[in-house]
Amino acid sequence: MAKPNPRLLEVIQTKYITPHMCRVTFGGAELTDFPADQESAYIKLMFSQGDDTRPLMRTYTVSAQRDNEIDVDFALHETEGPASTWARNAQVGEQIWVGGPGPKKLINNEAEWFLLIGDMTALPAITVNLAQLPADARGYAVLEVSTEADKQLLKKPDNVDIHWVINAHPNAKTSPLLDRVQTLTWLAGQPAVWAACEFHSMRALRQYFKVERPIPKTHLYISSYWKVDSTEDQHKIVKREDAESLE
Repeated sequence: MAKPNPRLLEVIQTKYITPHMCRVTFGGAELTDFPADQESAYIKLMFSQGDDTRPLMRTYTVSAQRDNEIDVDFALHETEGPASTWARNAQVGEQIWVGGPGPKKLINNEAEWFLLIGDMTALPAITVNLAQLPADARGYAVLEVSTEADKQLLKKPDNVDIHWVINAHPNAKTSPLLDRVQTLTWLAGQPAVWAACEFHSMRALRQYFKVERPIPKTHLYISSYWKVDSTEDQHKIVKREDAESLE
């Protein structure tokens, strides 16, 4: 399938939904043929580096979609990259090239209970996943945010419990997400697990779901969305090498 051409989109609105999460709403004439039902799909934001240099591309999730509008939520880290810096300073009317959408990554709904795990970079995708679960779904969402003020009110089934983890300084040596997951009461039946977070934390979780709580590949999605002290381009290389080491 041919990749869709990038679209030139326009900033319609910006707002902080929490102190470390900035929402940018995009619209414009070129969004009119954007496919429907793309919440949780990924897009590529393109940042110009000059006429003769390939633009920097950064990957983000469509967190909400309405008629001719999409929302994209930007997690703001201690060390800001080009995308979060751009989002913090974006002005209404500003334009940016956007590629995609790419495939949606949804949890396997054919399960007896559900476990969703992620940090702030994955929170937009987890928000969509929680909202689309069956009304009678049960399980947990373990969500890591920078401060207490970064907690969000999320739409979810009544029997899915949310566990917030506060971690102001993510690092390569600890995984507060795994620490909290290990305290959960493991429910009976086949779980489906969806996890996305920082690279080192992802590897710790992957090992846990391989050895201590084995989950079949049909019911496990696990990915790293970023790597501490690395650019997205550096993270891509490490991510690819890590995937190849598992083959």
